[in-house]
Amino acid sequence: MVNEVGPTGICIVDKPAGWTSHDVVGKARRLLGTRRVGHAGTLDPMATGVLVLGVGRATKLLTFITGVDKTYEARIVLGSDTNTLDAEGEVVASFEMAAPSVDEIRSAALKLTGPIEQIPPMVSAIKVDGTRLHELARQGIEIERAARPVTVRRFDLRPTGDPMVWDATVECSSGTYVRVLAQDLGHLLGGGGHLGGLRRTMVGPFALEEAHDIEHLHLLPAVEAVRHLPKLVVDEQVARRVSVGQVLEQEMLGVAGPGPWAVINESGELLAVYGDHKGSTAKPSFVFAAV
Repeated sequence: MVNEVGPTGICIVDKPAGWTSHDVVGKARRLLGTRRVGHAGTLDPMATGVLVLGVGRATKLLTFITGVDKTYEARIVLGSDTNTLDAEGEVVASFEMAAPSVDEIRSAALKLTGPIEQIPPMVSAIKVDGTRLHELARQGIEIERAARPVTVRRFDLRPTGDPMVWDATVECSSGTYVRVLAQDLGHLLGGGGHLGGLRRTMVGPFALEEAHDIEHLHLLPAVEAVRHLPKLVVDEQVARRVSVGQVLEQEMLGVAGPGPWAVINESGELLAVYGDHKGSTAKPSFVFAAV
């Protein structure tokens, strides 16, 4: 196996509050001594929790992580809207709302569960005509945004000691804005709402329990970046063909269907990620290592 110079793998970080995802990447670059660090899925500065970093050649594997489902623990404050849809923004509307019952909360949450459409907030990183929305928002500019389809698989709410503050567990598709859920929940209850706090506990198969703080990075092997993909273990002969990016018969890999599949050698090292190709063949979307 030929190894590149410098660290390669992934780090699962517990992002601290007040840090941007780019701040975390910058710190990791300094600690690991390499510029080749990226992240899979932005977390807002106020949010904490799981942020997956790719290091070295493993940065190219982040594409297989960015679209996975996410899980969050959130605090939702009812009664007011803010310009950022969270507690760090300015209150732009206050509402005289009766404290909702558990049944009313659950009924409203149910309407925000399943396939829904969300209008991205102005504080998001989405680009419009080459400019990120949050950059426009800082200039006091607000533009029309098209609603986007997302899926909320779970939206469970629990009472706290304050009848206008509720804790929530949200499991959702990539691209879902929990802050929008908070505001939409308040509107469905006849008033407003915003996000009081947010902690990401899962990014696909990557859990908070295995995350480390930014000062104590733990580098996992690159194969962990594709732990959620089906694994194909190949012998040395096939491994040599995989390592040079050959298009192979799916039968040779022992698979059928669309993929993608993580192809690993008998030592458990990642060789490539393959997907279906023409007919019954499979083609690499990324060759990770040479034999």
